[in-house]
Amino acid sequence: MEGTKIKVPVRKKARIEIIPLIDVIFFLLATFVLFTLSLNALRSLPVDLPVAAPPPPPGFVPPEIMTIQVSGDGAVFMNKELIEMSEVRPRLDHYLTQTDDPRVLIAGDERARFGFTVQVLDIVRQAGITKFSVETKPRATGK
Repeated sequence: MEGTKIKVPVRKKARIEIIPLIDVIFFLLATFVLFTLSLNALRSLPVDLPVAAPPPPPGFVPPEIMTIQVSGDGAVFMNKELIEMSEVRPRLDHYLTQTDDPRVLIAGDERARFGFTVQVLDIVRQAGITKFSVETKPRATGK
């Protein structure tokens, strides 16, 4: 009896196909190039971020802020004192002579009308005060 011959297949060596690899690399390269080119088209606004300031020295007295409150019935309170609308400008002028850093806070009660508040804001701006704030939370009248 003759021996049975078994054919053993010859193993081929593993090959790294370079063409698909190049295709993937070029795809990634094109994607990154297009992405970086689109970054130039974005518009942005300059933002001045707040800077931490050192604590004030001992004995420092912060400048007083003038508070003007407008009520729903047309009354004006300046530092919790009821005044007439015609008195706002002279008092602001006096306040300007008394302080080096004039600052004003404009507030309103729950029924304050927007138009009346804008009139007070215009008077503050006409007086030359550039540092003013508008309080967004309503206060009790005269507080």
